[in-house]
Amino acid sequence: MAGSHQVSGQRQAGGRAVAAGWQRKRSKTKFGIALAMSLLVLLTAGAGWIYIQLDGTIETFGADEISGRPPASANGANVLVIGTDARTGGNNALGGGNKRDIGRSDTAFLLHIYADRKHAVAVSIPRDALVGIPACKLPDGSWASPQTNTVFNAAYSVGQSVKGNPACTQNTVEKLTGLRVDHTVVVDFKDFAKMTEAVGGVQVCLPQDIYQKDLNPHRHTRGEQIFAKGPQTVSGQKALDYVRIRHGIGDDSDIGRIKRQQAFVASLLKKIRSDGMSPTSLLPLANAATESLTVDPGLGSAQKLVSFAMSLRDIDLHNTKFLTLPWRYQGARVAIVHPDAEALWAALKADHTLDGQDVGDHPAEQATNPSPSPSAPDSAMGKGISVAVVNATTVAGLAARAADALKQHGFTVTGTATAHSQHHRITVLTYGSGRKAQAETLARLFPGAELRQSTASGVSVILGTAYAAAPAAPIAVPSAVAGGARSADGDLCSDLSYG
Repeated sequence: MAGSHQVSGQRQAGGRAVAAGWQRKRSKTKFGIALAMSLLVLLTAGAGWIYIQLDGTIETFGADEISGRPPASANGANVLVIGTDARTGGNNALGGGNKRDIGRSDTAFLLHIYADRKHAVAVSIPRDALVGIPACKLPDGSWASPQTNTVFNAAYSVGQSVKGNPACTQNTVEKLTGLRVDHTVVVDFKDFAKMTEAVGGVQVCLPQDIYQKDLNPHRHTRGEQIFAKGPQTVSGQKALDYVRIRHGIGDDSDIGRIKRQQAFVASLLKKIRSDGMSPTSLLPLANAATESLTVDPGLGSAQKLVSFAMSLRDIDLHNTKFLTLPWRYQGARVAIVHPDAEALWAALKADHTLDGQDVGDHPAEQATNPSPSPSAPDSAMGKGISVAVVNATTVAGLAARAADALKQHGFTVTGTATAHSQHHRITVLTYGSGRKAQAETLARLFPGAELRQSTASGVSVILGTAYAAAPAAPIAVPSAVAGGARSADGDLCSDLSYG
């Protein structure tokens, strides 16, 4: 599909939701800017001598603005990185536009860091993806009404605060994914050029020659050539131009641009790892990054930020993957593809890699609670069978875990709940008249469960502590999704566009 995909949505003003259906042409903050400026701090800032230097430059947003959150998980950690196209604070000097424009979250990705601290997956969420935006806190302390079928990047603009609304974007991501966001980082592109110069440039690749008109489609002529086809090293304004290019490649879409930005960040991480870590290289790099960060209170000091960064130092480039939320075009917008998206979120929630492997650090648990080797998810197994899931234990999130597994096998989950009595040991499957065969199919996923006929008409699974103790079954991400992932050590010149 050709054409520019413009941003529209509902925006909030004066404490009231105001539907606006507007469209604007503007330069976008790119995936590379967001991921680079945040991951450089998260993955490379690692020495006590930078604490004082960094503490004075990190801003935070209020934790009280986040509500209705999923339960915390013991499986890994999730970091939301938001990149804005704000022109305030001097950003218009690099990106053009109105210097009073507070911007939108035109870049966002959720970084899942696995419990073994050796694997990571960054999932890009397209800015035009149609989502539900929950009730979000406004600057005056009131709460905006929920929105449905709205472009994702509209969440950041709720309330029209000068500093944006990162809490609303975080709420939206948690609602979309069902995952608890442990940390949130907001970046702009003010210091992006300085940062790329600090590392001595980054190697990139172009699928074709690029001209001025590709960067600015409003030009009447194609202008001068700004990039030649093939690999090259860029820094400063040149690097910024690279991550902004959208037109003239593939279908001119933001989806294709995300692919190039993912390749840029992979190259940047490789450059940092190959150069090694020293005070000389890290201090200017950390300064450039932290000057543009706004973070949640959990990362609101240099000590907290560095401590978190040091926990990630063993993540391998090959085990660092980039992919985009399963999507399809819906007119000029982006629709999320179901159930592929749910399978992806379920895998991350269970701390399973894209190929379905559990890399969580649970050796003792698995040794003391052996269970049969689960079969690969069969999406046809539960077709036409509806199941209610009840947690009869004190283990938080157990019903959600079981529901994810059931959906992977094609069952329809009608709801989850917590039982009045939370000390059941054995898992019980109940079924109404004529539903025994369905319960027996369900029992294939719950070895050792007890089947009981009940007066209720449907099928239910009442989870006991035996299920809580068993390792989670592998959850396979659809091959169409996993196959599109890029490794941080992959070929720089491959998969650089869409369409």
